[in-house]
Amino acid sequence: MSRVEVHISLDRPGFSLDVDLNLPGRGVSALFGPSGSGKTTLLRCIAGLEPSAQGRLCVLGEIWQEGTKRLPPHQRPIGYVFQEASLFPHLSVMGNLMYGRKRTAIKDIFSLDQAIELLGIGHLLERRPEQLSGGERQRVAIARALAVCPRLLLMDEPLAALDLARKREILPYLERLHDQLEIPLIYVSHATDEVVRLADHLVVMNHGRVQAHGPLSETLACLDLGEEAGVVLQGHIGALEPEWHLARVDFPGGSLWARDQGLPLGRAVRLRVLARDVSLAQQPGVSSIQNLLAGVVDALGEDEHPGLALVRVHVGESLILARVTKRSAATLGIAPGQRLWVQVKSVALME
Repeated sequence: MSRVEVHISLDRPGFSLDVDLNLPGRGVSALFGPSGSGKTTLLRCIAGLEPSAQGRLCVLGEIWQEGTKRLPPHQRPIGYVFQEASLFPHLSVMGNLMYGRKRTAIKDIFSLDQAIELLGIGHLLERRPEQLSGGERQRVAIARALAVCPRLLLMDEPLAALDLARKREILPYLERLHDQLEIPLIYVSHATDEVVRLADHLVVMNHGRVQAHGPLSETLACLDLGEEAGVVLQGHIGALEPEWHLARVDFPGGSLWARDQGLPLGRAVRLRVLARDVSLAQQPGVSSIQNLLAGVVDALGEDEHPGLALVRVHVGESLILARVTKRSAATLGIAPGQRLWVQVKSVALME
């Protein structure tokens, strides 16, 4: 399978980037980490916007950079979406789309009609940018990036400049990109909620280096993100209980009940399970907690709080994180290989 191979280094006063990555050739790879960790710099290197960057870049079998030889930015078949939409104010939405379209010789990878349909902007084509909401402008910017028929789509915190309402407006369209695009998408963010909804592959960066990377669920399960620590489970709607407004999500290793959001049986979904919403028990008992799973302890790690511990538990083929007090861990004698019960208080269901 073709992949995106990134072996890039860059030195600046007070900062250096040194990255060695092999990313999937399809789906969303998220670059995640705090501000100043090198995420945007890496994206700029991939786009060819950092002329002093050294190394090798191979995208889907095509060499874009090898040592000092490199394709200039305008010859790299990429779509780039920035934090700000940066649309041409004197052009209509259609004019903005066509501006980039006429500069590409490749017309058959992704049609303009597909981009318009995917981003839901058909009714906006005659408007000028000043007549659009922030969310609409960003959807047009994404469609413009797709209109050039890219082999790689780069997105640099595309929701950072939007308020919460606009973020909620645009996230379903980004999920459409995830489901329908055949090309790889590299998505920069420091927002955990965006990453868990959109990413397939997670790259955690800090100080210009890769701290961890791999499939989203596995990589998240190895990280302590404070109150955001947890896992994402891939599953599908296996049953509905209309009387209780609940939906059962089946995943490799078991099933969990979540609030019914009107999704049909069989629909593929993601479940986000936060470590703070998970408790552990040696044996099941009568409880208000409806989600009870048999598990085996995989690892016991330190939490950022000195009195807490993070416990990683195998539930079938899946991993779940639990945050417990160190006193509770000692009382239960928690150790790798131990069988126990995982009690999940609540989950967040994401389409």
